[in-house]
Amino acid sequence: MADETENVIRVGSRKSELAMIQTRKIISALKEIYSEKEFQIETMETIGDKIQDKALSKIGEKSLFTKELEQALAVKQVDMIVHSLKDLPTTLPDGMVIAAVYKRDDPHDAVVFHPRYAGKTLRTLPSGSVIGTSSVRRVAQLKKSYPHLAFKDVRGNLNTRLRKLDDANDYSALVLAKAGLERMGWNSRINQVLGPNECMYSVSQGAMAVEIRADDDKMIECLSKLQHMDTLLECVAERALLRKLEGGCSAPVGVYTDIKEGEVMFGLFFVKLFNMHISL
Repeated sequence: MADETENVIRVGSRKSELAMIQTRKIISALKEIYSEKEFQIETMETIGDKIQDKALSKIGEKSLFTKELEQALAVKQVDMIVHSLKDLPTTLPDGMVIAAVYKRDDPHDAVVFHPRYAGKTLRTLPSGSVIGTSSVRRVAQLKKSYPHLAFKDVRGNLNTRLRKLDDANDYSALVLAKAGLERMGWNSRINQVLGPNECMYSVSQGAMAVEIRADDDKMIECLSKLQHMDTLLECVAERALLRKLEGGCSAPVGVYTDIKEGEVMFGLFFVKLFNMHISL
């Protein structure tokens, strides 16, 4: 019985379809390495899932998509949590560590247009067209590139947001993470991909991470085989930068990161009371 228990790994996940796809992807990668292991998924709702009538920036809570999962991890209800790394605050609760950062998918933002604007781009949309996004980072950058557009909050999981786009005339387009759309199998809905000159992406966007208890040596060893070193370097650098900028302020931050010949190259968009664009 003890051996059977040791071979069971309990995995914490949010309930959304995208979160479950991401969790199953990590489990599938682990099963290829540890075929004898059994994985049980424990799902739960987080604050960010429950509050749907406010923009994320106005809720006033940092651990919007992680707090309940980390509480379950702390009391050993689960052994590991699969996160979108961009949702994970740069400072973890005491006793928690990131044990693995999985290979990053395309981190750029993408635009999905209402069917009536098929073939358009953000630049060719009519003046006053409404773009749906709850990201202050995206709004701050896109207002500079496309001053003829208007921006409006849109909340909900990907399914909900796309339904809001397609079933009404409230939005001309949505701006979403390209990686999320592709993981959902909705590649055909991607009409435009935003490069760093238009909209730098969120810190760690496109990367998945696994959080565990810091004293769980077996899980640390188990998950070490999932580590993708280039993604790890990019995300450690981006998260360190964000943590530095968070000192005393709350501001939209966009990054563009590339590794060339062993060096991490940065692009940075940072807003604090005024617009400022810095290349590092």
